[in-house]
Amino acid sequence: MSSSTPSTANGTDSKTYKGDRSPCDPSRVLHVRKVPIEVSEAEVVSLGIPFGKVTNLLMLKGKNQAFIEMASEEAAITMVNYYTTATPHVRNQPVYIQYSNHRELKTDNLPNQGRAQAALQAVNAMHSGNMGLSGTATASDGGMMPGQSPVLRIIVENLYYPVSLEVLHQIFSKFGTVLKIITFTKNNQFQALLQYADPMNAHHAKMSLDGQNIYNGCCTLRVEFSKLTSLNVKYNNDKSRDFTRLDLPSGDGQPTMDPSMQTAFGAPGIISSPYPGAAGFAPAIGFPQAGLSMQAMPGALGPLTIPSSAMTGRMTIHGMTPTTIHSVLLVSNLNPESISPHELFILFGVYGDVHRVKILFNKKENALIQMADATQAQLAMSHLNGQRLYGKVIRVTISKHQTVQLPREGQEDQGLTKDFSGSPLHRFKKPGSKNFQNIFPPSATLHLSNIPPSTTDDFLKDLFASSGYTVKAFKFFQKDRKMALIQLGSVEEAIQALIVLHNHDLGENHHLRVSFSKSTI
Repeated sequence: MSSSTPSTANGTDSKTYKGDRSPCDPSRVLHVRKVPIEVSEAEVVSLGIPFGKVTNLLMLKGKNQAFIEMASEEAAITMVNYYTTATPHVRNQPVYIQYSNHRELKTDNLPNQGRAQAALQAVNAMHSGNMGLSGTATASDGGMMPGQSPVLRIIVENLYYPVSLEVLHQIFSKFGTVLKIITFTKNNQFQALLQYADPMNAHHAKMSLDGQNIYNGCCTLRVEFSKLTSLNVKYNNDKSRDFTRLDLPSGDGQPTMDPSMQTAFGAPGIISSPYPGAAGFAPAIGFPQAGLSMQAMPGALGPLTIPSSAMTGRMTIHGMTPTTIHSVLLVSNLNPESISPHELFILFGVYGDVHRVKILFNKKENALIQMADATQAQLAMSHLNGQRLYGKVIRVTISKHQTVQLPREGQEDQGLTKDFSGSPLHRFKKPGSKNFQNIFPPSATLHLSNIPPSTTDDFLKDLFASSGYTVKAFKFFQKDRKMALIQLGSVEEAIQALIVLHNHDLGENHHLRVSFSKSTI
């Protein structure tokens, strides 16, 4: 057997896992560790499916390990970046994924590969069968196939302690942008419907959270896909909320909780103490109500502590570290020759509103970036950690700093600290902005908008080519020539092009808007 088969080379692969091994270079082959013995091939394949086609699989059951081969290195990188911030769970057990030393899996002459190949074909076929051209599912009735909806139905069992809309928002924001939540009581059970910006977020949240307890020993989450594909929220209050529309009325009289539930929990004081007021804490998109702010609450998924007056409990969702209190990111391994605060503002501004940027005076390959809130910081981290920027793979983590300090009067700074809180370029300021629904990972294809009517495709192709980028394909949207897609040579080129050409003046009072696209040309 050739030496490149992981079964023989696996000894070397597993010996290097003492503690944190130094990460390999990216590879489309991923090594999965601590796989529970009873896990099926299909369950391992489904870890990779949201990120792209899985082309091969090798299960090493005796060693609780598996190898997954993705169709492209890009898909593998997106997958590793995602699972670094949200540990995947299979059968309620955390599993760990990292790049393998292997460039491809050669499994043709290994025993027991029949089941793996059957699982690959079944899961890939089911997935590609569900996906229409636009990336949404095409069922015969025109709706989405089950498992492709961005809406989840959540039931909370063993409800020995009340769970509020805010708590759900905090937990589920870990997996993507939550647009809307509606809570209700049905069949004497506390239930919720929650809509994400993207079905992939819903898929991850369901895989990671189904069966988990919110607090020790109680409040178990049951998560499934809803048949609905979008939610219609009429009121923003403690029962329902549309995070993209801050202008909705609160409706008449808001009981903090169903009276029948209040009696079930005894004294009302216990219920209302963790979440004062209607809003509990202002949700991620800055609700104006009083109450604790997002920063004061342990942030998107810190340990949720119940006040000792009721019972002390901690959030026990695995892999969710209490470091996510803050909205400040630490970015390291930047290219100090090429980077400026403005460029970081534009790039991180794709995933949230950037308030301040500080490139560290003594260590210019590091920067602090203050986002509008913890959810946006989480989003930027999960999409940008591990991407290449000006030839270097950047690392993005949550910083221990609560804010980015501006330099004092007269303090030398060389223009390394900038306040962007009043910038007109924020993408998420407007309530109900469509941008909330168009947040995608960096890709080689860019979405261009706000193009003036007289602009030709040649003009735009030349604009990108003359800035030093390889233009591989270009097309205007058929229905709307104000928008177009342009495919560049690589993801790294597209990141740089977005930084340089977003807000480029095209004349006729039009400034080009550039975003990452989920489509390809």
